[in-house]
Amino acid sequence: MPEYLSPGVYVEEVDKGTKPIEAVGTSTAGFLGVSNKGPVNEPVLVTNWSQFTSTFGDFSNSFYLAHAVYGFFNNGGSRCFVTNVGKGQEVKGQENSGKGKGKEGGEVKPEIEIDARLFIGEDKGPGARTGLKTFEDIEEIAIVAAPGQTSPAVQDALLTHCESTKDRFAILDSPCEIQGGVNKIPKPRDSKYGAYYFPWIQVYDPKKGNIHIPPSGHMTGIYAACDGERGVHKAPANELVKGALGLKYKITKGEQDLLNPKGINCIRELPNTGIRVWGARTISSDASWRYINVRRLFIMVEKTIRMGTQWVVFEPNNQTLWKKIIRNITAFLLRVWKDGALFGSTPEEAFYVKCDAENNPPEVIDAGQVIIEIGIAPVKPAEFVIFRIAQKAYGSEE
Repeated sequence: MPEYLSPGVYVEEVDKGTKPIEAVGTSTAGFLGVSNKGPVNEPVLVTNWSQFTSTFGDFSNSFYLAHAVYGFFNNGGSRCFVTNVGKGQEVKGQENSGKGKGKEGGEVKPEIEIDARLFIGEDKGPGARTGLKTFEDIEEIAIVAAPGQTSPAVQDALLTHCESTKDRFAILDSPCEIQGGVNKIPKPRDSKYGAYYFPWIQVYDPKKGNIHIPPSGHMTGIYAACDGERGVHKAPANELVKGALGLKYKITKGEQDLLNPKGINCIRELPNTGIRVWGARTISSDASWRYINVRRLFIMVEKTIRMGTQWVVFEPNNQTLWKKIIRNITAFLLRVWKDGALFGSTPEEAFYVKCDAENNPPEVIDAGQVIIEIGIAPVKPAEFVIFRIAQKAYGSEE
């Protein structure tokens, strides 16, 4: 209480309202790649294609990275951080034997494999981090990709990075070529923080003609566009891949029947609809985290609540605090429900927030903790649409 020493009128400001919790962004991407231009191991914020070319050059300066970032912006992305992990290797391409330049153009591939350690990186402290480690200081990154890097070591590092931070999601590429049938496609390790796409897509390169590139850059843009137009709860599937002229492999329904249960998302060319993303699964074997939009919705909610309740730290841990916490989180989840991200016809069916003496007994309070229990019912994509059709007998009423 303030101290009043003389007669007069005094005004006190009393905080009685709700502290608004604003949803965090979900569409900022982080790209790892190789270019012979631009800074090395320094994340650079890029907001358009012109800015990327002025910093890292165009398609002649990098192979996978430039096409991935171009595909990101072309498909609806607006903000990304780019880390160049090294110079002068990946851009050395060679014509693939047996591929003519004619209508399809020369199929150019990297001359040598890039050392996985460049992408995995090292953490030598602030200002001395390399590769993937450079993304650890950037809070707003929500999606990570290393276009074209299909080695188990790099993909494992991307998944581990997302699992450790718990606030981002990895988009992984399948190999460009497969040996044998689709059942031979290698799959990354099990994780609820990543999605895997097959096959590579064909795009136009100003100097090389039509080439095949990994789909992760285009997919990252599709994620961002879905987030902006519909919300993170919308599965990034049944979306047109803008800029894709063809596919390395055309997948049949029978082949996708083998791949979809494994968590391998297919990109398919469907009649009269163009080249579309035709899968929405993570690479997790846990049925609770089967769908990309469910995992990313939880990431958004968890990060938003974590950042939006920082004011709670060091507050008196009593019933007044518990009521404020419940009020603030409920107001946020109510908006999430109204946006269509939660399942239920009423807020009570969609979510609950519990913070009381039951989950905050004296021993928890004495330990300096306040425990909040939150439950949400996420909407899941209509992956299988089934029509039951039966003949109706003439003259019957049913």
